Amino acid sequence: MHNRFVVSDWSAFAPGLESRGQWLCWASKPHLPDGDQVPPLSEMPAMQRRRLEKLGRMALQVAWQLQPEPEPSVPVVFSSRHGDITRTFQMLRGLAGGEALSPTHFGLSTHNAVIAQYSIARGLTGNYLATAGGIESPEAAVTEALGLLADGETSVLVVHCDDLTPPDYACYRDEPEAPYAWAWRLRRPAADESALALAPAGQGRPAPASVPLLPHGLDVMRWLLSTDPELAAPVSGRRWTRDA
Repeated sequence: MHNRFVVSDWSAFAPGLESRGQWLCWASKPHLPDGDQVPPLSEMPAMQRRRLEKLGRMALQVAWQLQPEPEPSVPVVFSSRHGDITRTFQMLRGLAGGEALSPTHFGLSTHNAVIAQYSIARGLTGNYLATAGGIESPEAAVTEALGLLADGETSVLVVHCDDLTPPDYACYRDEPEAPYAWAWRLRRPAADESALALAPAGQGRPAPASVPLLPHGLDVMRWLLSTDPELAAPVSGRRWTRDA
């Protein structure tokens, strides 16, 4: 079945949550991360690092932790619901005030800009792409990764991240928000190996209506670290499951 996969390694960052031990404790008693902490991303040359906002530094830090040595041919799928919305909002405010638009800022605000900076820094020569699927952006990213694995790739790096939207967008928020990023290394399961699975669209049950504690993308990370048998996507009802 092409919807089964193994997460062979993972990395994550949020304010106050850096080590694996901290993340495992958090998964047992989850709370909404809060704070202005930004990862150092000391692995990246300073000239390139200065081009990144908080979202980019979180995303590239967790990616780098899973790839301490360059792996140019390993595909990377970058995922974010809102992307670098802080930079985009700053440009929109500038335009509304009659300011000229900076080509550099615009180039760094596009949805694939973060993974493009990673590609440049790490010398990627394989497939890399950026996805956005609304509240179910993690499902979109893993679906892309499953397609790459089905096409013969031995492993795929998936990076998902999001940050707080600007206060002006508060009336449009439909889930809690927090700054966070996680990275998974996905591979196909061996014969008879326990694995995770993501049900195709239309095969899930509607998720129960409730007020979530976490943004869905962060709840997916919590589920990975927990022993919960399944997790429902909030719109499609697609199901994340693990072999019993």
